[in-house]
Amino acid sequence: MNRKLYYLIFLTLVIGFLSLTTKLEASNSATTSNARSASHLYSKYCVSCHGRDGKSQTSKGKNSHARDLSDAKWQDDVSDERIFNSIMNGRNVRGNMPRFSNKMNQQEADSLVGLVRGLRK
Repeated sequence: MNRKLYYLIFLTLVIGFLSLTTKLEASNSATTSNARSASHLYSKYCVSCHGRDGKSQTSKGKNSHARDLSDAKWQDDVSDERIFNSIMNGRNVRGNMPRFSNKMNQQEADSLVGLVRGLRK
């Protein structure tokens, strides 16, 4: 009887460990997927004006007066909400940024906000 009890405890621990490992892998996979999604979206919709480094030194960026997303002062002054709103609704104050609410959902725009924050120099 003692041997069966040890076997049952061991089996329970192994199943618990495998369950935890699977949850951690799923969590890491989702995080990687979100990061890849933001990178893909930035490449698709933002690079032509803002450039890979966010400095807006592309010809299209210069002509449209695109914001330098890497500028530390701008990063300090702007809220995540404003970046999100600019992505979704566009901006026509200084430049001519189109709205992207018809090309991405709110979760995708949120992921882009995080990517933009990562461009800070």
